[in-house]
Amino acid sequence: MSEKVNVVPLGPYIGAQVSGVTLSRGLTDNQFEQLYHALIRHQVLFLRDQPITPAQQRALAQRFGDLHIHPVYPHAEGVEEIIVLDTHNDNPPDNDNWHTDVTFIETPPAGAILAAKLIPETGGDTLWTSGIAAYEALSEPFKRLLSGLRAEHDFRKSFPEYKHLRSEEEHQRWREAVVKNPPLLHPVIRTHPVSGKQALFVNEGFTTRIVDISQKESDALLAILFAHITKPEFQVRWRWQENDIALWDNRVTQHYANADYLPARRVMHRATVLGDKPFWRG
Repeated sequence: MSEKVNVVPLGPYIGAQVSGVTLSRGLTDNQFEQLYHALIRHQVLFLRDQPITPAQQRALAQRFGDLHIHPVYPHAEGVEEIIVLDTHNDNPPDNDNWHTDVTFIETPPAGAILAAKLIPETGGDTLWTSGIAAYEALSEPFKRLLSGLRAEHDFRKSFPEYKHLRSEEEHQRWREAVVKNPPLLHPVIRTHPVSGKQALFVNEGFTTRIVDISQKESDALLAILFAHITKPEFQVRWRWQENDIALWDNRVTQHYANADYLPARRVMHRATVLGDKPFWRG
């Protein structure tokens, strides 16, 4: 039986569609190796028609590394490593901004696996953008300007207090998360630990300021970078169907979940793989 994994690029910089595997059955070592290398190369992979349980999704994600347990999002019953993103009129989406997941910790996620469980009839697409392509498109003088700069990432920028006041229990969980996750610094340019490629590593979701320069300079630079990173040239857009799976390299990408489907409901399950400490190697 062939173990070849079919990988079809969806654009020149980012995204590929994968077929020839059944994730619910588990992957052979050979298939996993092919999937892993495709992920490093294409940064986000998509698979159609892959119904998996939360336990199967956790098992797949654990092959990539240890898993993150989110401080505020609810999780699948009995599987705390699988976040449930169930959005509707009474729980509107909060991920309709460009962000890299969980950059507010010392070792932000290396990757994530998202499973589509309930999809609106229309809308609810997700877009990913490549921090590698965005970095490579900068001029040489601008790359030199950014070299070695550090930026602050803050949990509270994406999770402001007013959104977590629906119950005392929810508010207490938010307060504990703030204490456990004080603002911290990451390099503005990040070197990929496997490919060695450089990528922009600031995101609108969590990055508050560049600390090595003045506030005015930081505001201006971040405005340029946030606009630059989200140019359509560096993006891929995915129109979800039920039981689709997306895997992405969280170290060098950002994503945006379109919130254009309300009052319809959208349910996604996410596993988040812990990464390493971001570094810049000039």
